[in-house]
Order: sequence, then structure tokens, then C-alpha cells
Amino acid sequence: MRSATILFERLPVTRKSLRIAVVTDTYPPEVNGVAMSLGYFVAGLQRREHEVQLIRPRQGSEITTGREQIVDIGDTPGGDGRFQEVLMRGIPIPRYPALKMGLPAKPALTRLWSFCRPDLVHIVTEGPLGWSALQAARKLKIPVCSDFRTNFHAYSRHYGIGWLKKPIAAYLRKFHNLTMCTMVPTESMKKELSALGFRNVEVVSRGVETGLFNPARRSEPLRRSWGAMPEDPVAIHVGRMAPEKNLADVISAFEAMRLCAPRAKLVLVGDGPQRAALQARCPDAIFAGMRVGAELAGYFASGDIFLFPSLTETYGNVTVEAMASGLAVVAYNYAAASEHIEHGRNGMLAAFGESAKFVSAAAELALDHERCRDMGARARKTAEQLDWDRVVQRLENVFLSVAEEGLTQHDAAA
Repeated sequence: MRSATILFERLPVTRKSLRIAVVTDTYPPEVNGVAMSLGYFVAGLQRREHEVQLIRPRQGSEITTGREQIVDIGDTPGGDGRFQEVLMRGIPIPRYPALKMGLPAKPALTRLWSFCRPDLVHIVTEGPLGWSALQAARKLKIPVCSDFRTNFHAYSRHYGIGWLKKPIAAYLRKFHNLTMCTMVPTESMKKELSALGFRNVEVVSRGVETGLFNPARRSEPLRRSWGAMPEDPVAIHVGRMAPEKNLADVISAFEAMRLCAPRAKLVLVGDGPQRAALQARCPDAIFAGMRVGAELAGYFASGDIFLFPSLTETYGNVTVEAMASGLAVVAYNYAAASEHIEHGRNGMLAAFGESAKFVSAAAELALDHERCRDMGARARKTAEQLDWDRVVQRLENVFLSVAEEGLTQHDAAA
């Protein structure tokens, strides 16, 4: 075992194959944007012959993915020739009880990486486990890079702790500036963080699985179960039902749609702390609960208009999933929507925070079924260009650059 490790470490770091330690608080089969996109990245890196050591908190034994469906996560670490999981202690995240946050583990990570040294450490989430990984990597002089995937500082005002926005932003800036580079999914996010004092920010976008999210999955039987006839406009929203998601704009948009098209339907896919309040406000909406995989793709494709009102996303994977499914997206000119939607051509954009424009755009599409369909077809064409292989190649190039720079710095210090 030890001789194999030493032999590996003597290989030049500029080779195609790297040993990458990925540290995260969330990973599939958990259902959230960070977990799902990270799953695609890890699979892509393995296909490119890199070794991935995934370090995550030990999760609960099960999660609910629908009203009756239970999926067993399990706590047995996975692994094969190019993939190894290392499970750490964790505690439930407030308001997100299905997820856990890793606890401090610097001594354990220091021992682990002293014995089996990675070429670089990539930190996906900035909690106690991520901070421990950062400190252990710096102690061992291992190159470390990071992802900025969640606007925690922007979330603060939605949970009654707006006074913590500046301290949270300061912590995030300190955290990421101690790494060799911070990856973000859009140019707009790069500009935003750079203006806040974040250094060495690199854009690594996101892809979409166009084989899964596909207009061919449209189901008229599913639409009929919602009470929708072929020409009835169906608005879809997919995501967590939480304060930071700005779902009041979804309800307002649907109410405006029904004034134009009384038979319009609204389907909300997901769950969260605001579900009961939303049901009380909009009892005519269909609340589908959590859906995953092909079932989720069928829900996407069976809609006509995708309403995405969030103002706190770093990207918003569901935006491009909706586009790939052939839906006309109504969103704010922000995150993934600002990168991939051309207003009036393959979707509808409202200026950031202008709720009235968001609502009127949804009503406009409800009035014109043919325009909505044509817009969705063009959205699909756009999504077909968002290939995961190209995105993973960009990630690989950043990793190779960080590993090489880290080796150069180490040699210079020696």
C-alpha cells in the first residue's frame, strides 16, 4: 500500500491523471443543485481517468422524494478503482433537516492526506468541514481551490438575520481568498464577487443532461391528471419551497395568467418550509412533492412555461433543465438566465427584482400558445450546446493549472 502511494506521488503532477480530494457537505442522491451538479462533475472527472476522493458528512438513513416514496441513502462509503468516499461526522442543517453539515475534522484530514497525499484539494462548501479541509491542506502545502455555489450572505435577510449579511460575506471572502482560485458558474457572478474583494475568480459553467431533460418526455396523460387539455397553458416551478426562493412571484404570475387564460394550471415540484403557506394562498395549484430522475424530467416536459423567480441563485440548474425540456422560461435577468436566455427569443427576462415585469411576461406567454411553443423549441436548441463534457474539460483545465502552480510554489519555497 505505502510503496504504491509513494510511486504515485513521484509521478509528475502535469500528467493527465490527477488525484483530487473533493470536500462537500452534500452529494447525490440528495436532491439540490449543488449535489446534482457535483455528481456530474465527479463522474466526468472519472471518465477522464482522474482519481476522486470524496469527503462528505455521514448522512441520515433515508430521505423522502414524494408523498410516499422513500429512498435509502445509506451510510456505507462507496468506492471503486477511481473513486473513494470518506464519511465524516455531521449535524442537521437548520431549516434543511434532510441535509447535514460536516463538523470540524482537521486532525483526521491531516492524517488522511499525510498517508495518501492528493495532488489538490477542491472544497465545494464553506462550512466547518470545508474550513478544516482548507486548514489541513495549507498545513500540508497541498494546492487547494474552491467553489462558490450558494449565496449564504444573500439568504440572511430571508431568515431574519439580515444583520449577519456583512459578517457572512466577510467570512466567505476570507475563506475563498485563502484558496488558489474560486470557481463560479457565470461571468456576472465573477464580476459580483470580484467587486466584493474576492481574488482569483474563475468561471466554470454548468451543463445539462439533454438526454434526460427532453421534450420527448411530454406526457398528455400526466397533463390530464392535472386537469389540463392540450392547449391549456401549464406553468411549472421546480425547487425548494423556502423564503429565499421568492415564490410569492410565482403565485402572482399564475394569478395574472389565469386572468388571461382561465384554464391555466400551476404545478409546483419540490418541498420545503413554505409549502403549507403556499397551499393556503393558492389551493388550485398542484403540489407534486419531490420528483427525481426520469419522473422529474416528465414533469418538466409536460409543462409549457417555467417560472423561476429566485434572486439568490449562483446559477440555477433548473433553468437550463427547463430549457432542455422545451419550456419557455420566465426569469429575472440573473444567474443562468442572464447567460443563456435572449429575451423574447428563447425565453422572457425581467430586470432584477422587477416583479411587475416578471408577472406580465408570464401573462403574455399564457395568451399566445404558439409563441410559447416556438420559444421553448429555441430554448431546447440553446440547451443542446450546454454539453457536460465541455464543462468538465474546463474544470479539468483549472485543476491542472492549480496543481501545476502549487507544485511550482512548493519547489520555489524549497
